[in-house]
Amino acid sequence: MYDPSQLRTFLAVAQTLSFTQAARRLGLRQSTVSQHVRRLEDATGRQLFSRDTHSVELTEDGEAMLGFARRILAVHEQATAFFTGTRVRGRLRFGASEDFVLTRLPEILEGFRYDHPEVDLELTVELSGTLHEQLAAGKLDLVLAKRRPEDPHGRLVWRDELTWIGAERLRLDADRPVPLIVYPPPGITRALALEALERQGRAWRIACTSGSLNGLIAAARAGLGVMAHSRGLIPPGLVRAPERAELPELGHVDFVLVHGHRRPSAQSAADALAAAILAGGERLQRRGV
Repeated sequence: MYDPSQLRTFLAVAQTLSFTQAARRLGLRQSTVSQHVRRLEDATGRQLFSRDTHSVELTEDGEAMLGFARRILAVHEQATAFFTGTRVRGRLRFGASEDFVLTRLPEILEGFRYDHPEVDLELTVELSGTLHEQLAAGKLDLVLAKRRPEDPHGRLVWRDELTWIGAERLRLDADRPVPLIVYPPPGITRALALEALERQGRAWRIACTSGSLNGLIAAARAGLGVMAHSRGLIPPGLVRAPERAELPELGHVDFVLVHGHRRPSAQSAADALAAAILAGGERLQRRGV
């Protein structure tokens, strides 16, 4: 028997690769997070994380536990809902950023629809900045999107490095402006890319603007320029820009879940979908087939 609270803590650490971030996500003390992980490791008789003062990484056994933990918690929640007689209902307006077009988010949503057939799920796919605006305006109930580093709002799903990507054959001339492939305002990666180039004093020009991730990918594959993108979500056919390009560091980006004004009719559905996304968050970092 594995303790569900320990499994939830394990998933939070696995998805953030940080005991501190996991504690913030779960509303626990860091010592409690460490205790949960240690007890789960004692129960399995295996080391699930390789950790030191600078980094946290999943071991091979930890990778195996990811799938088990997700399925155990899903069944646990289904059983709880069945025997308590609670059924999630209502209309849920969910917004997901363009970044997840090529991931396995549809699998998570399909599982949610199966578990909660009485929820009317309305999906909006948009730029992260636009989704945050719609959420603030009361047009959405739950958003899965990027946030700017200084923004404290949202529950962290995972943190990733931002990197420059482009076609493998693309060559950048250090004496010419950097050709950029970007989302239109208020795109968050657009703003971070321009800020990084301005700090470096590097000239740039807009080579392509598109509100569609597929449009940006097509331009990048055609060799029109480079784009700032999550390292864990690099699309097929594109690669990281080489160091000789001397492009500035972009830092990291947080992918978060943010609740809206919590309409009573949508609150339980939003909470259930948020739990499903947090439980299966590592699947968002893998491309769909």
